[in-house]
Amino acid sequence: MKVHFIAIGGSAMHNLAIALSRKGFEVTGSDDEIFEPSKGRLKKEGLLPKQLGWNESFITADLDAVILGMHARTDNPELSRAKELGLSIFSYPEYIYEQSKNKKRVVIGGSHGKTTITSMILHALQELNFPVDYMVGAQLEGYDCMVKITEENDVIILEGDEYLSSPIDRRPKFHLYKPHIALISGIAWDHINVFPTYENYVDQFDQFCNIIEDNGVLVYNEEDADTKMISIKQKDRLKIVPYSTPKYDLNDEGTVFHFNNEKFPLKIFGAHNLQNLYGALNVVEAIGISPTDFLTAMKNFTGAGKRLEKVNETKERILYKDFAHSPSKLKATTAAVKEQYPDRKLVACMELHTFSSLKKDFLPQYKDAMNTADKALVYFSPDVVAHKKLDPITKEVVYEAFGENVQVETETQKVLDFIEKESTDKMVLLMMSSGNFDGIDYNQL
Repeated sequence: MKVHFIAIGGSAMHNLAIALSRKGFEVTGSDDEIFEPSKGRLKKEGLLPKQLGWNESFITADLDAVILGMHARTDNPELSRAKELGLSIFSYPEYIYEQSKNKKRVVIGGSHGKTTITSMILHALQELNFPVDYMVGAQLEGYDCMVKITEENDVIILEGDEYLSSPIDRRPKFHLYKPHIALISGIAWDHINVFPTYENYVDQFDQFCNIIEDNGVLVYNEEDADTKMISIKQKDRLKIVPYSTPKYDLNDEGTVFHFNNEKFPLKIFGAHNLQNLYGALNVVEAIGISPTDFLTAMKNFTGAGKRLEKVNETKERILYKDFAHSPSKLKATTAAVKEQYPDRKLVACMELHTFSSLKKDFLPQYKDAMNTADKALVYFSPDVVAHKKLDPITKEVVYEAFGENVQVETETQKVLDFIEKESTDKMVLLMMSSGNFDGIDYNQL
Protein backbone atom coordinates (compact mmCIF):
# COMPACT_ATOMS: atom_id res chain seq x y z
CA MET A 1 0.00 0.00 0.00
CA LYS A 2 1.19 3.47 -0.89
CA VAL A 3 -0.22 6.38 1.16
CA HIS A 4 0.46 10.11 1.31
CA PHE A 5 -0.27 12.36 4.33
CA ILE A 6 -1.27 15.97 3.74
CA ALA A 7 -0.25 17.71 7.02
CA ILE A 8 1.88 14.82 8.29
CA GLY A 9 3.21 16.84 11.24
CA GLY A 10 0.01 16.81 13.30
CA SER A 11 0.08 15.11 16.70
CA ALA A 12 -2.31 12.40 15.53
CA MET A 13 -1.23 12.31 11.88
CA HIS A 14 2.46 11.63 12.48
CA ASN A 15 1.62 8.73 14.80
CA LEU A 16 -0.59 7.12 12.14
CA ALA A 17 2.12 7.68 9.52
CA ILE A 18 4.67 5.89 11.72
CA ALA A 19 2.24 3.04 12.47
CA LEU A 20 1.51 2.44 8.77
CA SER A 21 5.20 2.60 7.89
CA ARG A 22 5.91 -0.05 10.56
CA LYS A 23 3.12 -2.13 9.07
CA GLY A 24 5.04 -2.16 5.78
CA PHE A 25 3.24 0.61 3.88
CA GLU A 26 5.12 3.05 1.64
CA VAL A 27 4.47 6.37 3.39
CA THR A 28 5.13 9.93 2.18
CA GLY A 29 3.96 13.23 3.60
CA SER A 30 4.10 17.01 3.49
CA ASP A 31 3.40 19.97 5.75
CA ASP A 32 4.06 23.70 5.93
CA GLU A 33 5.26 23.51 9.56
CA ILE A 34 6.39 20.64 11.77
CA PHE A 35 7.31 21.03 15.42
CA GLU A 36 8.71 18.73 18.09
CA PRO A 37 8.06 16.03 19.07
CA SER A 38 6.52 15.18 15.67
CA LYS A 39 9.62 16.38 13.82
CA GLY A 40 12.09 14.20 15.72
CA ARG A 41 9.87 11.13 15.58
CA LEU A 42 9.28 11.43 11.83
CA LYS A 43 13.00 11.94 11.23
CA LYS A 44 13.87 8.84 13.26
CA GLU A 45 11.48 6.77 11.12
CA GLY A 46 12.75 8.26 7.84
CA LEU A 47 9.42 9.97 7.19
CA LEU A 48 10.31 13.66 7.66
CA PRO A 49 9.63 15.64 4.46
CA LYS A 50 12.85 16.89 2.85
CA GLN A 51 11.43 20.41 2.70
CA LEU A 52 8.45 22.26 4.13
CA GLY A 53 5.55 23.30 1.96
CA TRP A 54 2.89 21.83 -0.31
CA ASN A 55 3.77 20.33 -3.66
CA GLU A 56 1.10 18.87 -5.93
CA SER A 57 3.77 16.76 -7.69
CA PHE A 58 3.71 14.54 -4.57
CA ILE A 59 0.20 13.46 -5.56
CA THR A 60 0.53 10.69 -8.15
CA ALA A 61 -1.97 8.30 -9.71
CA ASP A 62 -0.41 5.24 -8.06
CA LEU A 63 -1.33 6.36 -4.51
CA ASP A 64 -3.71 3.95 -2.79
CA ALA A 65 -4.83 6.59 -0.29
CA VAL A 66 -4.41 10.25 0.59
CA ILE A 67 -4.91 11.04 4.29
CA LEU A 68 -5.95 14.61 5.03
CA GLY A 69 -5.12 16.28 8.35
CA MET A 70 -7.08 19.04 10.13
CA HIS A 71 -4.17 21.45 9.72
CA ALA A 72 -4.59 21.52 5.92
CA ARG A 73 -6.92 24.06 4.33
CA THR A 74 -9.73 23.27 1.91
CA ASP A 75 -7.83 24.98 -0.93
CA ASN A 76 -4.64 22.95 -0.36
CA PRO A 77 -2.99 22.32 -3.79
CA GLU A 78 -2.21 18.69 -2.96
CA LEU A 79 -5.84 18.09 -2.00
CA SER A 80 -7.00 19.70 -5.26
CA ARG A 81 -4.68 17.46 -7.26
CA ALA A 82 -5.88 14.35 -5.41
CA LYS A 83 -9.47 15.25 -6.30
CA GLU A 84 -8.51 15.80 -9.95
CA LEU A 85 -6.96 12.32 -10.11
CA GLY A 86 -9.97 10.76 -8.39
CA LEU A 87 -7.84 9.31 -5.60
CA SER A 88 -9.29 7.87 -2.40
CA ILE A 89 -9.14 10.68 0.19
CA PHE A 90 -9.57 9.80 3.85
CA SER A 91 -9.67 11.75 7.08
CA TYR A 92 -7.53 10.42 9.92
CA PRO A 93 -10.46 8.62 11.66
CA GLU A 94 -11.80 7.27 8.37
CA TYR A 95 -8.50 5.56 7.68
CA ILE A 96 -8.28 4.20 11.22
CA TYR A 97 -11.67 2.58 10.60
CA GLU A 98 -10.55 1.35 7.18
CA GLN A 99 -7.66 -0.46 8.86
CA SER A 100 -9.82 -1.94 11.64
CA LYS A 101 -12.92 -3.17 9.76
CA ASN A 102 -12.17 -6.79 10.66
CA LYS A 103 -11.38 -6.13 14.34
CA LYS A 104 -13.47 -5.76 17.48
CA ARG A 105 -13.52 -1.99 17.92
CA VAL A 106 -13.56 -0.49 21.43
CA VAL A 107 -14.15 3.29 21.53
CA ILE A 108 -13.70 5.48 24.62
CA GLY A 109 -15.76 8.69 24.34
CA GLY A 110 -16.77 11.56 26.60
CA SER A 111 -15.90 15.19 27.25
CA HIS A 112 -13.33 14.28 29.89
CA GLY A 113 -11.26 11.30 30.97
CA LYS A 114 -10.88 9.74 27.51
CA THR A 115 -7.09 9.61 27.51
CA THR A 116 -6.93 8.44 31.13
CA ILE A 117 -9.46 5.62 30.63
CA THR A 118 -7.80 4.53 27.38
CA SER A 119 -4.36 4.50 29.02
CA MET A 120 -5.75 2.51 31.98
CA ILE A 121 -7.11 -0.13 29.60
CA LEU A 122 -3.86 -0.31 27.63
CA HIS A 123 -1.79 -0.56 30.81
CA ALA A 124 -3.84 -3.48 32.12
CA LEU A 125 -3.88 -5.32 28.80
CA GLN A 126 -0.12 -4.91 28.48
CA GLU A 127 0.41 -6.24 32.04
CA LEU A 128 -1.84 -9.21 31.20
CA ASN A 129 -0.11 -9.90 27.85
CA PHE A 130 -3.37 -9.33 25.96
CA PRO A 131 -2.36 -8.16 22.45
CA VAL A 132 -4.31 -5.20 21.01
CA ASP A 133 -4.02 -2.47 18.43
CA TYR A 134 -4.72 1.09 19.60
CA MET A 135 -4.98 4.80 18.90
CA VAL A 136 -4.56 7.35 21.71
CA GLY A 137 -4.70 11.12 21.32
CA ALA A 138 -1.88 11.93 23.78
CA GLN A 139 1.64 10.66 24.30
CA LEU A 140 1.78 8.00 27.02
CA GLU A 141 4.87 6.99 28.96
CA GLY A 142 6.50 3.83 27.66
CA TYR A 143 5.18 4.21 24.10
CA ASP A 144 7.18 5.59 21.19
CA CYS A 145 4.10 5.75 18.95
CA MET A 146 0.48 6.23 19.99
CA VAL A 147 -0.99 4.28 17.07
CA LYS A 148 -0.55 0.56 16.50
CA ILE A 149 -2.21 -1.26 13.62
CA THR A 150 -1.35 -4.86 12.82
CA GLU A 151 -2.85 -7.65 10.73
CA GLU A 152 -2.85 -10.18 13.56
CA ASN A 153 -4.50 -8.45 16.56
CA ASP A 154 -8.25 -9.01 16.90
CA VAL A 155 -9.08 -6.00 19.13
CA ILE A 156 -8.38 -2.27 18.70
CA ILE A 157 -8.79 0.35 21.48
CA LEU A 158 -9.65 3.82 20.14
CA GLU A 159 -9.84 7.15 21.95
CA GLY A 160 -13.02 8.69 20.55
CA ASP A 161 -12.56 12.43 20.08
CA GLU A 162 -15.70 14.42 19.25
CA TYR A 163 -13.82 17.11 17.28
CA LEU A 164 -14.10 17.37 13.47
CA SER A 165 -12.50 14.76 11.22
CA SER A 166 -10.91 16.94 8.51
CA PRO A 167 -11.33 20.26 6.67
CA ILE A 168 -13.67 18.55 4.17
CA ASP A 169 -15.31 16.14 6.61
CA ARG A 170 -17.20 17.98 9.34
CA ARG A 171 -18.30 14.85 11.19
CA PRO A 172 -16.99 14.26 14.71
CA LYS A 173 -14.16 11.71 14.66
CA PHE A 174 -15.92 9.25 16.95
CA HIS A 175 -18.89 9.00 14.56
CA LEU A 176 -16.69 7.08 12.12
CA TYR A 177 -15.45 4.17 14.24
CA LYS A 178 -18.65 2.04 14.59
CA PRO A 179 -17.68 0.39 17.88
CA HIS A 180 -18.69 -3.00 19.21
CA ILE A 181 -17.90 -1.82 22.75
CA ALA A 182 -18.15 1.86 23.72
CA LEU A 183 -17.84 4.02 26.81
CA ILE A 184 -19.09 7.54 27.53
CA SER A 185 -17.41 9.12 30.55
CA GLY A 186 -19.59 12.22 30.76
CA ILE A 187 -20.79 15.22 28.77
CA ALA A 188 -19.64 18.77 29.49
CA TRP A 189 -19.93 21.38 26.73
CA ASP A 190 -16.70 21.85 24.78
CA HIS A 191 -15.56 22.87 21.26
CA ILE A 192 -18.10 25.69 21.10
CA ASN A 193 -16.54 26.92 17.84
CA VAL A 194 -18.05 23.80 16.24
CA PHE A 195 -20.99 22.97 18.50
CA PRO A 196 -22.61 26.35 19.21
CA THR A 197 -25.17 25.14 21.76
CA TYR A 198 -25.08 22.60 24.57
CA GLU A 199 -28.00 20.74 23.00
CA ASN A 200 -26.12 20.44 19.72
CA TYR A 201 -23.08 19.11 21.61
CA VAL A 202 -25.12 16.48 23.50
CA ASP A 203 -26.66 15.38 20.19
CA GLN A 204 -23.20 14.33 18.95
CA PHE A 205 -23.05 11.73 21.73
CA ASP A 206 -26.61 10.62 21.01
CA GLN A 207 -25.59 10.00 17.40
CA PHE A 208 -22.48 8.17 18.60
CA CYS A 209 -24.67 5.75 20.58
CA ASN A 210 -26.75 5.11 17.47
CA ILE A 211 -23.75 3.91 15.46
CA ILE A 212 -22.64 1.30 18.02
CA GLU A 213 -23.00 -2.10 16.35
CA ASP A 214 -26.23 -3.98 17.16
CA ASN A 215 -25.96 -6.19 20.28
CA GLY A 216 -22.86 -4.27 21.30
CA VAL A 217 -21.96 -3.00 24.77
CA LEU A 218 -22.34 0.60 26.00
CA VAL A 219 -20.61 1.43 29.29
CA TYR A 220 -21.74 4.78 30.70
CA ASN A 221 -21.27 7.05 33.71
CA GLU A 222 -24.65 7.04 35.42
CA GLU A 223 -23.69 10.02 37.63
CA ASP A 224 -23.88 12.26 34.55
CA ALA A 225 -27.54 13.01 33.80
CA ASP A 226 -27.24 13.55 30.04
CA THR A 227 -24.95 10.54 29.58
CA LYS A 228 -27.47 8.39 31.46
CA MET A 229 -30.37 9.77 29.42
CA ILE A 230 -28.90 8.99 26.00
CA SER A 231 -27.51 5.62 27.12
CA ILE A 232 -30.79 4.30 28.51
CA LYS A 233 -32.42 4.98 25.14
CA GLN A 234 -30.25 2.14 23.77
CA LYS A 235 -31.35 -0.53 26.29
CA ASP A 236 -33.40 -2.55 23.75
CA ARG A 237 -30.59 -2.60 21.18
CA LEU A 238 -27.43 -2.80 23.27
CA LYS A 239 -26.21 -4.21 26.55
CA ILE A 240 -25.93 -1.09 28.68
CA VAL A 241 -23.57 -1.14 31.67
CA PRO A 242 -23.69 1.76 34.17
CA TYR A 243 -20.80 2.73 36.43
CA SER A 244 -20.27 5.38 39.11
CA THR A 245 -17.69 6.52 41.66
CA PRO A 246 -16.69 3.40 43.63
CA LYS A 247 -15.99 3.05 47.33
CA TYR A 248 -12.34 3.84 48.15
CA ASP A 249 -10.01 4.88 50.96
CA LEU A 250 -7.10 7.30 50.80
CA ASN A 251 -3.59 6.49 51.94
CA ASP A 252 -0.13 8.04 51.58
CA GLU A 253 0.61 6.06 48.41
CA GLY A 254 -2.68 6.81 46.66
CA THR A 255 -5.93 4.88 47.07
CA VAL A 256 -7.39 1.55 48.16
CA PHE A 257 -10.16 0.46 45.77
CA HIS A 258 -12.99 -1.66 47.22
CA PHE A 259 -14.47 -4.31 44.91
CA ASN A 260 -16.41 -7.51 45.69
CA ASN A 261 -15.30 -7.48 49.35
CA GLU A 262 -11.65 -7.22 48.29
CA LYS A 263 -9.25 -4.30 48.60
CA PHE A 264 -6.85 -3.30 45.82
CA PRO A 265 -4.06 -0.75 46.52
CA LEU A 266 -3.54 1.80 43.73
CA LYS A 267 -1.11 4.66 43.09
CA ILE A 268 -3.71 6.98 41.56
CA PHE A 269 -6.07 9.19 43.58
CA GLY A 270 -9.14 11.39 43.26
CA ALA A 271 -12.83 10.52 42.90
CA HIS A 272 -12.76 11.34 39.18
CA ASN A 273 -9.78 9.04 38.58
CA LEU A 274 -11.46 6.22 40.50
CA GLN A 275 -14.62 6.75 38.49
CA ASN A 276 -12.54 6.47 35.31
CA LEU A 277 -10.99 3.27 36.63
CA TYR A 278 -14.41 1.74 37.25
CA GLY A 279 -15.42 2.59 33.69
CA ALA A 280 -12.24 0.97 32.34
CA LEU A 281 -12.93 -2.12 34.46
CA ASN A 282 -16.33 -2.56 32.79
CA VAL A 283 -14.82 -2.17 29.32
CA VAL A 284 -12.13 -4.81 29.82
CA GLU A 285 -14.71 -7.14 31.34
CA ALA A 286 -16.66 -6.82 28.07
CA ILE A 287 -13.47 -7.83 26.23
CA GLY A 288 -13.11 -10.90 28.44
CA ILE A 289 -10.79 -9.81 31.29
CA SER A 290 -11.91 -10.48 34.87
CA PRO A 291 -12.27 -7.46 37.21
CA THR A 292 -9.83 -9.04 39.70
CA ASP A 293 -7.17 -9.50 37.01
CA PHE A 294 -7.73 -5.93 35.84
CA LEU A 295 -7.43 -4.37 39.32
CA THR A 296 -4.37 -6.45 40.13
CA ALA A 297 -2.74 -5.28 36.89
CA MET A 298 -3.50 -1.65 37.81
CA LYS A 299 -1.54 -1.64 41.09
CA ASN A 300 1.49 0.05 39.51
CA PHE A 301 -0.38 2.44 37.19
CA THR A 302 0.60 6.04 38.01
CA GLY A 303 -1.59 7.91 35.52
CA ALA A 304 -1.62 9.14 31.95
CA GLY A 305 1.02 11.68 30.89
CA LYS A 306 0.08 15.29 31.75
CA ARG A 307 -3.04 14.00 33.55
CA LEU A 308 -2.50 14.78 37.24
CA GLU A 309 1.17 13.97 36.76
CA LYS A 310 3.54 14.48 39.69
CA VAL A 311 6.47 16.53 38.43
CA ASN A 312 8.47 16.69 41.65
CA GLU A 313 8.21 16.22 45.40
CA THR A 314 10.30 17.43 48.28
CA LYS A 315 9.60 17.31 52.00
CA GLU A 316 8.19 20.84 51.82
CA ARG A 317 6.41 21.00 48.45
CA ILE A 318 4.77 18.86 45.77
CA LEU A 319 4.20 19.93 42.16
CA TYR A 320 1.56 18.43 39.85
CA LYS A 321 0.78 19.33 36.27
CA ASP A 322 -2.46 18.55 34.49
CA PHE A 323 -3.96 19.02 31.03
CA ALA A 324 -7.21 20.32 32.59
CA HIS A 325 -8.69 23.31 30.78
CA SER A 326 -12.47 22.80 30.62
CA PRO A 327 -14.66 23.73 33.62
CA SER A 328 -15.52 20.12 34.56
CA LYS A 329 -11.88 18.99 34.36
CA LEU A 330 -10.72 21.99 36.37
CA LYS A 331 -13.23 21.30 39.12
CA ALA A 332 -12.49 17.56 39.30
CA THR A 333 -8.70 17.95 39.27
CA THR A 334 -8.59 20.69 41.91
CA ALA A 335 -10.96 18.75 44.17
CA ALA A 336 -8.92 15.54 43.76
CA VAL A 337 -5.65 17.19 44.85
CA LYS A 338 -7.28 18.88 47.84
CA GLU A 339 -8.88 15.60 48.92
CA GLN A 340 -5.55 13.78 48.70
CA TYR A 341 -3.64 16.51 50.56
CA PRO A 342 -6.15 18.05 53.01
CA ASP A 343 -3.40 19.29 55.35
CA ARG A 344 -1.43 21.10 52.66
CA LYS A 345 -2.02 24.53 51.20
CA LEU A 346 -3.27 24.01 47.62
CA VAL A 347 -2.07 26.68 45.20
CA ALA A 348 -3.72 26.16 41.80
CA CYS A 349 -2.83 27.97 38.58
CA MET A 350 -4.67 27.48 35.28
CA GLU A 351 -4.21 28.90 31.80
CA LEU A 352 -7.07 29.81 29.48
CA HIS A 353 -5.53 28.50 26.28
CA THR A 354 -8.12 26.71 24.11
CA PHE A 355 -10.58 28.38 21.72
CA SER A 356 -13.58 27.63 23.95
CA SER A 357 -11.90 28.77 27.18
CA LEU A 358 -10.95 32.14 25.68
CA LYS A 359 -14.39 32.88 24.25
CA LYS A 360 -16.15 35.58 26.25
CA ASP A 361 -19.56 33.88 26.05
CA PHE A 362 -18.16 30.61 27.40
CA LEU A 363 -16.29 32.04 30.41
CA PRO A 364 -19.31 31.95 32.79
CA GLN A 365 -19.15 28.14 32.55
CA TYR A 366 -16.08 28.38 34.83
CA LYS A 367 -18.00 29.72 37.82
CA ASP A 368 -16.62 28.23 41.08
CA ALA A 369 -14.41 25.77 39.11
CA MET A 370 -11.40 26.39 41.41
CA ASN A 371 -13.17 26.91 44.72
CA THR A 372 -11.47 23.96 46.43
CA ALA A 373 -8.04 25.59 46.02
CA ASP A 374 -6.71 27.65 48.93
CA LYS A 375 -5.21 30.12 46.47
CA ALA A 376 -6.09 30.25 42.77
CA LEU A 377 -4.77 32.09 39.73
CA VAL A 378 -6.04 32.26 36.14
CA TYR A 379 -3.69 33.30 33.33
CA PHE A 380 -4.40 34.21 29.73
CA SER A 381 -2.44 35.84 26.94
CA PRO A 382 -4.14 38.70 25.04
CA ASP A 383 -1.87 37.82 22.09
CA VAL A 384 -3.31 34.29 21.95
CA VAL A 385 -6.85 35.72 22.04
CA ALA A 386 -5.97 37.95 19.08
CA HIS A 387 -4.24 35.09 17.22
CA LYS A 388 -7.41 32.98 17.52
CA LYS A 389 -9.36 35.97 16.13
CA LEU A 390 -11.61 36.11 19.20
CA ASP A 391 -13.19 39.16 20.79
CA PRO A 392 -10.85 40.67 23.41
CA ILE A 393 -11.42 39.70 27.04
CA THR A 394 -10.33 41.58 30.15
CA LYS A 395 -8.97 40.52 33.52
CA GLU A 396 -12.15 41.86 35.10
CA VAL A 397 -14.40 39.70 32.89
CA VAL A 398 -12.39 36.58 33.76
CA TYR A 399 -12.39 37.46 37.46
CA GLU A 400 -16.18 37.81 37.52
CA ALA A 401 -16.71 34.62 35.48
CA PHE A 402 -14.74 32.44 37.92
CA GLY A 403 -16.73 33.72 40.86
CA GLU A 404 -14.37 36.35 42.24
CA ASN A 405 -12.20 33.82 44.08
CA VAL A 406 -9.17 34.01 41.79
CA GLN A 407 -6.30 36.29 40.88
CA VAL A 408 -6.12 36.96 37.13
CA GLU A 409 -2.86 37.74 35.30
CA THR A 410 -1.78 38.25 31.68
CA GLU A 411 2.01 38.12 32.15
CA THR A 412 4.05 34.97 32.76
CA GLN A 413 6.30 36.70 35.31
CA LYS A 414 3.23 37.66 37.35
CA VAL A 415 2.32 33.96 37.55
CA LEU A 416 5.79 33.15 38.89
CA ASP A 417 5.54 36.04 41.34
CA PHE A 418 2.20 34.70 42.59
CA ILE A 419 3.67 31.21 43.14
CA GLU A 420 6.66 32.70 44.99
CA LYS A 421 4.40 34.82 47.19
CA GLU A 422 2.11 31.91 48.10
CA SER A 423 4.87 29.34 48.69
CA THR A 424 4.98 27.74 52.13
CA ASP A 425 6.68 24.70 53.62
CA LYS A 426 3.53 22.61 53.44
CA MET A 427 2.21 23.27 49.98
CA VAL A 428 1.03 21.46 46.86
CA LEU A 429 1.23 23.40 43.60
CA LEU A 430 -1.10 22.44 40.74
CA MET A 431 -0.39 23.79 37.24
CA MET A 432 -3.27 23.23 34.80
CA SER A 433 -2.98 24.02 31.11
CA SER A 434 -2.92 22.59 27.60
CA GLY A 435 -0.01 25.01 27.09
CA ASN A 436 2.79 26.12 29.45
CA PHE A 437 1.80 29.63 30.60
CA ASP A 438 3.92 31.01 27.72
CA GLY A 439 7.24 29.69 28.88
CA ILE A 440 7.15 28.18 32.37
CA ASP A 441 9.42 25.15 32.68
CA TYR A 442 7.69 22.89 35.21
CA ASN A 443 10.85 20.85 35.80
CA GLN A 444 12.68 24.00 36.91
CA LEU A 445 9.72 25.41 38.84
